[in-house]
Amino acid sequence: MRSFGNLVWNEWLKMFKKRSFFLPYALLAGMVIFTAFLLFKFSDGGSTGYEFAQIAVTTKGMGQVLTLLAIVVTAGTVAKEHSMGTIKLLLIRAQSRTKILASKYVAVLIYILTLVAFMFAVAVLTGQITFGMDVGSVTLGDVLIGAVNNLVYTIVYVTLTFMVGILTRSTGPAIGIGMFMVIMESMVVQLLARYSWSKYLLFLNVDLSLYSGGASSPVPGMSLTFSIIVLAVYLLLFLATGFVTFKKRDVA
Repeated sequence: MRSFGNLVWNEWLKMFKKRSFFLPYALLAGMVIFTAFLLFKFSDGGSTGYEFAQIAVTTKGMGQVLTLLAIVVTAGTVAKEHSMGTIKLLLIRAQSRTKILASKYVAVLIYILTLVAFMFAVAVLTGQITFGMDVGSVTLGDVLIGAVNNLVYTIVYVTLTFMVGILTRSTGPAIGIGMFMVIMESMVVQLLARYSWSKYLLFLNVDLSLYSGGASSPVPGMSLTFSIIVLAVYLLLFLATGFVTFKKRDVA
């Protein structure tokens, strides 16, 4: 267990040393603060700090930008090892390929968690300073649920990108496919929601915020539990494909 922890720490340091590591944090903070300023300056008022924070962290608000940034930063986790030739040095260690790849994935998950936690903190603090601490229809718990939903949303798409990076061994296609899937999501939902079989598609299940506030599911027969099970199946499929490919591929 200690050796795996060291592998995760090593992967975290690799990410930390990149110049792009802190850029998403700065962009997210700037976006949240600038949006709060615009709303405070030009809106008619009536918003509370928690209402603004909920808008900031949910996928229907500014949360989707976090997903896109996470895709860009983490897409090359495996692909760059191939392009730079360092994958050969990595695999000569006395560690299994499965453990090495798992450490990379865990480091990516930790990075995503810090991004979501950072955006949650900035959104709540900015909302309280800008719009006041009055409690309206939205509570801190609602904001936290929105952040958790965005965390799940981001993990799913980043895991998809992680798999594509392993299959293609190239950062460009991994970023392109990951961002394309996020951008096309709403269009696919609108086009296919009328078909009953579409409830098994990734696009219709990935945004768990659809079930917040008593909203109806996009397709009859869907529920929060159903969507969680579908997402778990997709995640297992993405990870299994990536791990099997990475384990069997010849990198000599």
